[in-house]
Amino acid sequence: MDMHKRIRWITLSAVLLAITLAVQIIGLPQPVTGPLVNAMLFLSGAFAGAISGIIIGLLTPWIAFLRGILAPPLAPMIPFIMIGNGVMVLLFWLGRQFMGKRWGSVIGIAAGSIVKFLILSSAVRFVVSVPQPVAQAMQLPQLINALIGGFAALAIEAAVKAALKNTAYLQ
Repeated sequence: MDMHKRIRWITLSAVLLAITLAVQIIGLPQPVTGPLVNAMLFLSGAFAGAISGIIIGLLTPWIAFLRGILAPPLAPMIPFIMIGNGVMVLLFWLGRQFMGKRWGSVIGIAAGSIVKFLILSSAVRFVVSVPQPVAQAMQLPQLINALIGGFAALAIEAAVKAALKNTAYLQ
């Protein structure tokens, strides 16, 4: 990767991370924040690539915990949230790479969301001991949040690309 592309990637990744953290920090209800954070993870994978999306997915649970956004009872779930986020972005990116942007995105969102859900729900069932409300929050709501976030990301990606259609930035 030449220096110009590397600087562009770092800058884009930093901006996407900043937006994702802002979404977490503004304090919207979880049914809004969850899908928005997932949308940002998918958008990071779409615009900056798998590595960027995975890095953001690994950082967000830690930063949310350190800032007090992620409640202390969720601390044992941080490694599983990190793994779930990373795998979700990777499957989305792989779908787009090997199946084309349209259907690959849809298949990648579905596969990534399902695998993230399986990781998180398996963790609360078999690995970590968390209060029942936390366990419930790490199951079906995570699948729903990821799917909503994924399809919102597709709409946002289309809108951004349309807005930047006549620029060389996305070419």
